[in-house]
Amino acid sequence: MPIKLYKREGSPCFYARGAHLGVRVFQSLGTGNRPEAERLLAKLQAQIFEQSIRGSVRAAQTFAGAALMYMEKGKERRFMEPLLRHFGDLPIDQIDQRAIDEAAIAIYPNASNDTRNRQVYTPMSAVLKSAGLRFDIQRPGLSAGVTRWITHEEAARLIAACSPHLRPLVMFLLLTGARAGEALWLDWHCVDLANANVSFLNTKNGESRGVPLHRDLVAELASLPHREGEVFRRPDGKPYERPRGDSDRSAGSRIKTAFQGAVKRAGLTNFRVHDCRHTFATWHFAEHRNLIALKELGGWKQISMVQRYAHVNSKTYLESINALPCLGAESVQSKIAGFKVHEKTGT
Repeated sequence: MPIKLYKREGSPCFYARGAHLGVRVFQSLGTGNRPEAERLLAKLQAQIFEQSIRGSVRAAQTFAGAALMYMEKGKERRFMEPLLRHFGDLPIDQIDQRAIDEAAIAIYPNASNDTRNRQVYTPMSAVLKSAGLRFDIQRPGLSAGVTRWITHEEAARLIAACSPHLRPLVMFLLLTGARAGEALWLDWHCVDLANANVSFLNTKNGESRGVPLHRDLVAELASLPHREGEVFRRPDGKPYERPRGDSDRSAGSRIKTAFQGAVKRAGLTNFRVHDCRHTFATWHFAEHRNLIALKELGGWKQISMVQRYAHVNSKTYLESINALPCLGAESVQSKIAGFKVHEKTGT
């Protein structure tokens, strides 16, 4: 669509939004005076024309405009707010490795490399690629992923140690592999007890998915006293507080105190809310050894993201390993002796 002038709610300045000669634009013109804004818009269009002749049309695109176009395509919106505040109307062709590194430190000064990678480098790469600007962004070193899981017997102890309001939620996490946020704010309209199924909508990876409900979980959910709104509630019967802005990402923090109390009473150590998801994945692969099915049930984006559960479950291959030819000490000695007999007899 052609570039048009408009005012955003709460802003006194006119914005230019649209496309000219294939260049998408979304930026503040810095003035609330319409004649002046029209003059600046004409200047902007002339600039785009000149740059298109020189072959550098990207210079007219700002980060704010590129981010808006990216989000309007239905792409991931998380973590965009602090990036928009930081980069604003900076032309995207001025954003390089150093600018991204400085942004990561400025926005998240005390964060780990994992957090900076997830909340700065990944969304920046996606927005710039969407705008047609491609370069290999060097990411900070990531820590090795921790795959902590518990056995069936340990899980039974954990569930028994949970308070009444927490018990169905922990069972749900262990038996569906749901992310904490998917569970905490799950609405009853997404749960079909009659057909033993739950639907997760608008998930982290942008794709909805359905997961069958274990028979024990169906019975547990059926015993809950309500059938409207959020499925899981706090001890006072109210829903868990929803996130406030992109910086509020830890759904597990809503139940951390109660969960860690149950972990301690169950005699477990170093077991977090998110480890329930690891446990589900570990159990499922141990039972079925099907990474594709696990990927779909858990809502992982790539098969590489679930391959670690195959390594965790290496003991499940013990039977197939024991079926290999025996190389025990006695067996080896008998084979050597037999070989020497053959040598002497010439057979």
